[in-house]
Amino acid sequence: MRARIWLRAVTGVICLPLLYVAAGFAGALIPGKHADLAPGTDVLIGLARAPIHYDFLLPISPELRARYGFAKAAGVPVDAPEAEWLLVGWGSEAFYTTAGSYADLQPQAVWTALTGDRAVLHLDVAGDVASVEGIDYFTLSDAQYQALLARLDADFQRDQTGAPLALDAHFNDHDGFFSAKGDFSILYPCNAWVGEVLRAAGVPFGIWTPTPQAVKLALDWHRR
Repeated sequence: MRARIWLRAVTGVICLPLLYVAAGFAGALIPGKHADLAPGTDVLIGLARAPIHYDFLLPISPELRARYGFAKAAGVPVDAPEAEWLLVGWGSEAFYTTAGSYADLQPQAVWTALTGDRAVLHLDVAGDVASVEGIDYFTLSDAQYQALLARLDADFQRDQTGAPLALDAHFNDHDGFFSAKGDFSILYPCNAWVGEVLRAAGVPFGIWTPTPQAVKLALDWHRR
């Protein structure tokens, strides 16, 4: 009897992650409600796949430098001549600020992320990424791009002056973390946030994309 109980417990532990991944694939295929904005080819953006999740890749322009000028004080050189792209990501504070790759994972940070945590936004800059693998590019109309930027703006926690709240956390000498609105959880992880932002910008996308694989599937499926 005891062996049977243990077998069921082990089976459950194995099956739950598989069910989670399978549900993510289903959510990637089911279209979520998105903003009614006409598509276009005004702006090329990208989704860059990191070891754990996806980051938005936004082309740095004079307007974007002005919009994200606050990030310079936190160590993000958005005004550097060699900076061509701005990376924007979202995730669990305990997990995201300590894990640049799977090798950095700490049990406590993983547990905090799974059970619910405060959210943070991550900003970084990149130069020429033409030879970098794992980037999916697509175009937006100007209206879609402005909606995407507005959605990102709305996710920053701000102080009484309206400035985003910077955190004392970094992966390198040209990035920074900021307090974000909302909470991270296993049901609303970083990759699901990516889908929500894209739908807010009028991009057809899956209703729930909790894994990088689900994001990739949604990108390919809804652009067919």
